[in-house]
Amino acid sequence: MRSFPTLRGALIGCGFFGRIQLEAWNRMEDVSIVAACDMALDRAAMAAPHAYTDPVEMLDKEQLDFVDIATRPETHSELIRLAVGRGLPTICQKPLATSWQEAIDLAEFVEASKVPVMVHENWRWQPWFRKAKSLMDSGAIGAPIGYQFRVRQADGMGPRPYPNQPYFAQMPRLLIYETLIHFVDTARFLFGDIDSVQAHLRRLNPIIQGEDRAILILSHVSRVDGTVDGHRFRDPEPPGPAMANTFLEGEEGSLRVLATGEILMNGASVYKPGALIGYKGDSVRATQERFLDHLRTGKAMESSVQNYLGSFAATSAAYISVSERRTVFLSELLPPRAG
Repeated sequence: MRSFPTLRGALIGCGFFGRIQLEAWNRMEDVSIVAACDMALDRAAMAAPHAYTDPVEMLDKEQLDFVDIATRPETHSELIRLAVGRGLPTICQKPLATSWQEAIDLAEFVEASKVPVMVHENWRWQPWFRKAKSLMDSGAIGAPIGYQFRVRQADGMGPRPYPNQPYFAQMPRLLIYETLIHFVDTARFLFGDIDSVQAHLRRLNPIIQGEDRAILILSHVSRVDGTVDGHRFRDPEPPGPAMANTFLEGEEGSLRVLATGEILMNGASVYKPGALIGYKGDSVRATQERFLDHLRTGKAMESSVQNYLGSFAATSAAYISVSERRTVFLSELLPPRAG
């Protein structure tokens, strides 16, 4: 097995998801999280030997090979700029930015810098979706026709919704921005770039500020159409880490990806995940390994900032669709590609 020099990383943000990312880093070879930064110094000290509350101080003092950002969305752009400005490759949690214009400005900054920046979009790395993609690419169900993601999780009702991340309740944009983006990006992984979006939103829990019920209709350049039907009031049936029951239909058959991760092809089981380690089939570790692969060998990241604009554009288009009551084409948002 090929070995590499150990890469020294720093984690910014040691809250709920930062701890999940840290757990995955700690099980990986040839990488070490040597420093951590959090508003709570004790949380940073639990994460790494060198603890900070000021990211500027940490980035100036530490000898690093990369930075992992796991903070709230409104901080992402500033922190990416801090790291990239020091020439440090960066992996950053989604959402990429707080607005479409901020995302475009950030993508232009990153592209001009030539510093690798990857969005930590781990959903497409869940092993059942990688397997489903492999089956479709092999022709197992024929040419794709359409799909449905039925997204559910029972943590959004009542006076204290989203207990793992209670700040969700104060976000003016919520379900699409924070949750359904995962499935939009997975749809792009499975079927290619999205051409247009139509969306319908509701807010059912009066405690929160943003939307908590949504249906998206997505049309792809590949002429595949699909829906993302989501809320966080009930668990999927049967419940499981995939957080959705997924239906993928082709001209010669169909695949069902259950929330448990099991895949049924034309009703018969063709894949069952083994013992699950880490987050949702170890998708966080798989994402981070791809980031390191890029740093070590140049292998494509899949969710580079430039690539991820296609997913972020689709969610931005969904909000425009609601406000203007129309189908929105992504060509209205995405800058033209060179060449």
